[in-house]
Amino acid sequence: MTLRSAPTDSLSRARERAGVRARALRQSSTDAERALWLELRDRRLGGRKFRRHHPIDSFFADFACIEAKLVVELDGGQHFEAETVRADQVRTRTIERHGFTVLRFDNRQVLTERGAVLQAIHEWLVSHDPHPNRLPQAGEGAEDKETP
Repeated sequence: MTLRSAPTDSLSRARERAGVRARALRQSSTDAERALWLELRDRRLGGRKFRRHHPIDSFFADFACIEAKLVVELDGGQHFEAETVRADQVRTRTIERHGFTVLRFDNRQVLTERGAVLQAIHEWLVSHDPHPNRLPQAGEGAEDKETP
């Protein structure tokens, strides 16, 4: 999906439109998007926060992990047609120009091989983690210290 705004629009107006469009995309999610979102939401995969239908340039990423600079895109059957493949290449290059890496999976993979898709995403996150010994989230993992 693309995000377009008139050149005279204020930044807040453009953000408002992006929010409305993202909400509409979330409400019309595919079965594969809903299934993957259940696995990615609430920091369920490697403790990483993912956003759904996050705007990047003029596009909306299906799933984005901002801290890892990772975008996960899900492709339906129409993405295998020549014209759509070219459009996806432009989309990927645009997202990559913003510093993100794009991982693509097709809907069938998510619906029939969800474990393998999650493993691939998790392996990418682990292999590209600049902080391999992460601190726990605030309030989590606090150990009881005994006082002498």
